[in-house]
Amino acid sequence: MRRYGPAVLLALVGAAILRVSLFSDLYLRYVQVGLRPYLVVSGVVLVLLAVVVAVLVRTAGEQEDPEDLEDLEDLEDPENPESHPGHTHGPAGPRVAWFLTLPALALLLFPPPALGSYSADREADRRAARGVGTFPALPAGNPLDLTLGDFGSRAVYDTGRSLKGRTVRLTGFVTRDAGGTWYVTRLLVSCCAADATTAKAEVRGAGAPPVDTWVTVTGTWHPEGEPGSDAAWPPVLDATSVRRVPQPDNPYEKR
Repeated sequence: MRRYGPAVLLALVGAAILRVSLFSDLYLRYVQVGLRPYLVVSGVVLVLLAVVVAVLVRTAGEQEDPEDLEDLEDLEDPENPESHPGHTHGPAGPRVAWFLTLPALALLLFPPPALGSYSADREADRRAARGVGTFPALPAGNPLDLTLGDFGSRAVYDTGRSLKGRTVRLTGFVTRDAGGTWYVTRLLVSCCAADATTAKAEVRGAGAPPVDTWVTVTGTWHPEGEPGSDAAWPPVLDATSVRRVPQPDNPYEKR
């Protein structure tokens, strides 16, 4: 069985990738939607490689001479582990490679959840440097659905105050700071979860749901500080309603 180790490992990794990308939307917890085709192709290639490796190993085993195997056994010294050809290496590679099956099985059976409040707190309010200026006009209508990224950019950097007087709806998960202030928060990614940054808005006028609960908050922007100043961050929303919602299939916003 050990001879088929590389094939089993390739098959597990390929199956795990296909499970999260082809047969579900779980891949959205880790990468942007546009990367789905590449994940599917990678998973298929790994499964095909596993089949090829298994066939090659089986073919090589059928061609082995039993007399050569007997001679090899005679050379093994029970008192010297290094004399065992399969002790560290062999057709199946080092035995420690079997440990690589654990993360593959974990991804296949128990995909990790999307990043949440812990990752948002670690980001510690770091923001990309941006210059202040005017933003394009917002669409008509109230309330207006905005991403946390767009809301934060306009609230902090827009000298034209395009958010003033508008009722907006923001969807994200709940985070809190040490002082009890709570925020509706979203993680922004460019490529995958590894490059995530935080967009959030302080919510006033409503009680805080449990941390990591997904909510839609409706309210109006509460200006604070001059555009681009530290006092303007994080932006503030005076809430008129807070509604719990399921986590969306894609928990991240495009940065």
